[in-house]
Amino acid sequence: MGQTIILLSLFLSIVLNVQISFAVAERKVYVVYLGEKEHNNPESVTESHHQILWSLLGSKKSVHDSIVYSYRHGFSGFAAKLTESQAQQISELPEVVQVIPNTLYEMTTTRTWNYLGLSPGNSNGLLHKANMGYQVIVGVIDTGVWPESEMFNDKGYGPIPSRWKGGCESGESFNASIHCNKKLIGAKYFVDGLVAAAGVVNRTENPEYLSPRDFSGHGTHVASTIGGSFLPNVSYLGLGQGTARGGAPGVHIAIYKACWLQIGTCTGADVLKAIDEAIHDGVDILSLSLQSSIPLFPETDMRELTSVGAFHAVAKGIAVVAAAGNAGPTAQTISNVAPWILTVAATTQDRSFPTAITLGNNITILGQAIFGGPELGFVGLTYPERPLSGDCEKLSANPDSAMEGKVVLCFTANKPTNAAITAVIKAGGLGLIIARNPTHLLSPTRNFPYVSVDFELGTDILFYIRSTRFPIVNIDASRTLVARSVSTKVATFSSRGPNSVSPAILKPDIAAPGVNILAAISPNSSINDGGFAMMSGTSMSTPVVSGVVVLLKSLHPDWSPAAIKSAIVTTAWKTDPSGEPIFADGSSRKLADPFDYGGGLINPEKAVNPGLIYDMTTDDYILYLCSAEYNDISISRVLGKATVCPNPKPSVLDLNLPSITIPNLREEVTFKRTVTNVGPLKSVYKVVIDPPTGVTVTVTPTELLFDSTNTKLSFTVRVSTTHKVNTGYYFGSLTWTNDLHNVVIPVSVRTQILQRYYDEN
Repeated sequence: MGQTIILLSLFLSIVLNVQISFAVAERKVYVVYLGEKEHNNPESVTESHHQILWSLLGSKKSVHDSIVYSYRHGFSGFAAKLTESQAQQISELPEVVQVIPNTLYEMTTTRTWNYLGLSPGNSNGLLHKANMGYQVIVGVIDTGVWPESEMFNDKGYGPIPSRWKGGCESGESFNASIHCNKKLIGAKYFVDGLVAAAGVVNRTENPEYLSPRDFSGHGTHVASTIGGSFLPNVSYLGLGQGTARGGAPGVHIAIYKACWLQIGTCTGADVLKAIDEAIHDGVDILSLSLQSSIPLFPETDMRELTSVGAFHAVAKGIAVVAAAGNAGPTAQTISNVAPWILTVAATTQDRSFPTAITLGNNITILGQAIFGGPELGFVGLTYPERPLSGDCEKLSANPDSAMEGKVVLCFTANKPTNAAITAVIKAGGLGLIIARNPTHLLSPTRNFPYVSVDFELGTDILFYIRSTRFPIVNIDASRTLVARSVSTKVATFSSRGPNSVSPAILKPDIAAPGVNILAAISPNSSINDGGFAMMSGTSMSTPVVSGVVVLLKSLHPDWSPAAIKSAIVTTAWKTDPSGEPIFADGSSRKLADPFDYGGGLINPEKAVNPGLIYDMTTDDYILYLCSAEYNDISISRVLGKATVCPNPKPSVLDLNLPSITIPNLREEVTFKRTVTNVGPLKSVYKVVIDPPTGVTVTVTPTELLFDSTNTKLSFTVRVSTTHKVNTGYYFGSLTWTNDLHNVVIPVSVRTQILQRYYDEN
């Protein structure tokens, strides 16, 4: 997670500081979910919530003291402080779908847009066709905004869309009438869930603004990546210089501050209220750079609050884009796995920051760093040998004399922490070279070079040290290298599939640049340089995709969230834009597959005209809930109408996703997909199948003929295996092609002769 990680231990320390001085049943925050609202009048919805609590608590004062939020716009429910027995009593009421404890979530660019082909110099490109995203409204649920950043100026903006029902809230150091404008049209904050759960927050130790203003800068970075205005001559520590802008510089932005990075986390109650408000306010897209931790709850479970809130948003036509998480490269660590969410992995881009390490034998090694200089000049170089330690985690155990006045080399098999830097600086060291596996998490430094190399190059440096009595080294300031010799990789930290909740739903859906993304930041941030910073994480790749979704929504306002997802997935690059293979970094580097990057690397210019789309409606998601064995009563409550699942229950393989994932193939399976023509009315497509190894894939028919009356056609897929043993996943693709389009969906198949079998051999 690097700079973007949120440490749950911070939250736990707050909880532990709440003193219980007398023996009473402890009250905690619970979210009471009632499904679709039964009244169109929000006040009536809130009154119904009060009545439920009054019947339990017995007085209006007790209700007032208990209730935290009333969810009354996109759905019905409330958050309240209850004892465990009170929560149990409410859960037994017939109108209640589910009662669950409050949930915790973690949060998870001058080059990015040109790298993806979104150049403002191309008058026929998507950026201009979509008018920079003007008249589209994106909601950002994060840590707030630093409104003074020039990336939020509204020069050239016309009126705010008349459908907008939101607004700006004043608070600490935030004046709604001054800090909002025609670009930044909404700013609200939600902290009651956190306060109810943790008690009074000590803001002396954990600085924050009780307002939409962003202290940490995470939300500012995200929002400016989506829609920051053009700003020339931007760099970070002298690196990555160019014109900074967001993906959709003309978009209207609404900020919903539900995450409090300096305090330590964001709670499900606050996030759910932010989603509820965003639905009411009229956003077109929601961007959530948040993740939950493994193990996940089912996406139909209220404990997976983001998924449930997102369901209601998508049902109302709002596309929801969310982070895959930063728990990679381990398999099955992906979060935000519901099929109605567009889930984003992170890649590098064709830019790096090589940093020259020149040894005393005149050999130069190019490491990676974000080091603004100045050049160090030749100084002593050391590797703490036994009985000292060259392990990066143990440098602090060495005497200062071993590192004072020198550059230190150390090795680590773990993700690096700042402890090694601290130990060397404290000892009077002049710099640190760390040999490690790739993590794509570079710590920016001034006046202290902190350079990463791999084990092979680290060993070369070590051999030099051991070959001479007085090893020396010079470290130059980092420089920016673009395009030449720099390949694209799925970042090590990016969470990987397969989906641990519903393995037949491919996750992630798509990948986008999320490493060293340059965007606006709060001046309070320790990594701030002139109001900008480079940050890494799926928190950074998510707003890249959100920016593209804004442009697509501007050009295709009638497209559903599923249609937008399909257009993005089926047109994605399987190589980088230069045609080179995309690898996935981890303990070893391998070719990327769908569990690393979903459909591939987002290709904005292709996504605008995909030819065919795999569309879905709320009815399709209902059938999915049925296939996941969610009971009829709960589904009915969610939808606000009586719903009975068909018998026999539907197959999850029939969900009309732009992907095919079969986690347990033994006998032949048959399922259906439906495509809608969004290209020329008279179009003919032929199927091309690249089957996974040892798997037979047959499609009927092999040709699709579209005309003015046949705009939507279905095809059947039959899949069988020739494998005789349990296997891992093999990958292929299914493509509908003609002279204009290649509509590609990934195919992932695992043979399981022994079902539900864990194989560690």
